[in-house]
Amino acid sequence: MQTNLAPWAQGTDLGQEADAILRRCVHCGFCTATCPTYQVLGDELDGPRGRIYLIKQVLEGAEPTQATQQHLDRCLTCRNCETTCPSGVQYGHLVDIGRKVVDERVTRGWGDRMRRLLLRKGMNSPLFGPAMRLGQALRPLLPQALKHKVPARRAPGRLPDASRHTRQVLLLAGCVQPAMMPSIDAATVRVLDAIGIGARVAGAGCCGAINFHLDAQADGLAQMRANIDAWWPLVQRGEVEAIVMNASGCGAMVKEYAHHLRHDADYAERAARIVELVKDVAEIVAPHAQQLRARLKAVPRAAFHPPCTLQHWQGLRPLSERMLAELGFQLQSFDETHLCCGSAGAYSVLNPGISTSLRDRKLGNIARAEPEVIVSSNMGCIGHLQSGTRTPVRHWVEVVDSALAG
Repeated sequence: MQTNLAPWAQGTDLGQEADAILRRCVHCGFCTATCPTYQVLGDELDGPRGRIYLIKQVLEGAEPTQATQQHLDRCLTCRNCETTCPSGVQYGHLVDIGRKVVDERVTRGWGDRMRRLLLRKGMNSPLFGPAMRLGQALRPLLPQALKHKVPARRAPGRLPDASRHTRQVLLLAGCVQPAMMPSIDAATVRVLDAIGIGARVAGAGCCGAINFHLDAQADGLAQMRANIDAWWPLVQRGEVEAIVMNASGCGAMVKEYAHHLRHDADYAERAARIVELVKDVAEIVAPHAQQLRARLKAVPRAAFHPPCTLQHWQGLRPLSERMLAELGFQLQSFDETHLCCGSAGAYSVLNPGISTSLRDRKLGNIARAEPEVIVSSNMGCIGHLQSGTRTPVRHWVEVVDSALAG
């Protein structure tokens, strides 16, 4: 794609990165066929190719409008288009640039600004945990719409003494998951313990994704630096072999720390080292799957929903599915496994219509497989899918943990 950047964008890091990405696009439109929002809305501007044109126009000097902003907001950032693209267009990085540039030039309405501010501040607040526990205690009394956002609490259970193991890893402290689904972290610790690996929680909280994707990229970068500061002493002393992610959304973001901080003289080198250590929990468990299977009781018939951040961002769907099969999961195939479920972080709150449509489409495909349980790798997807079905939806590590306990 030929480009002619506006003077304000020429020579800047942002402009140079965007220009390199834009020039790889050959207008083929393959991305449109796998874009969730285009599937729902049927609008070229709500597909990757259309959004690429919008971003190109802005970088070439066109004045963005609220309509421009809305089309970019509607993107789920699932990166399905990147999996499909034959030219290797890094659409995810381009849309980050486009949103930043447009948000600097287009003032959002008061209501939209407040929703985004409350989401950012609320999910990053120390009060989120107590508020969630109160909501879970009152869940039977909540209106249906709110009940869908408050998952039923599952007790985390007792944790083993992880310090006895020679092999040690870190788990991200996180922000939302410890409050909403603490059973995932607890199950991860127990499953890793079963294969001789000790796990401890460390970090400064959120991975940075919430702020970064809600118009506060500077705040998101600050959270990335804070996590690196928290992990670095342990990494530097060689006390841990990996930083393990059990939420693929967080894993996808942390694996991009080196990209986001590449121009930061104080953090670029450390960020690159951190990224080398980041592993999804499936990457840690997979080599031990046969060993672990011998200890598992009955494993249910399951449908595996691979989150977009696992399959399109990190390319870990094949490894995860092989691991689950080796663990004894009876995986049931279903249509459109590549398509986003509509969760996408805060997307289900900001774009409920599109989000619910994609959720119901996903669950309809899964239902035809008649699984006993739906398993996934990301808390957001798990909560979102569970809000539309009575079939249990769990992180696969929780199911393995239950099978270990018999």
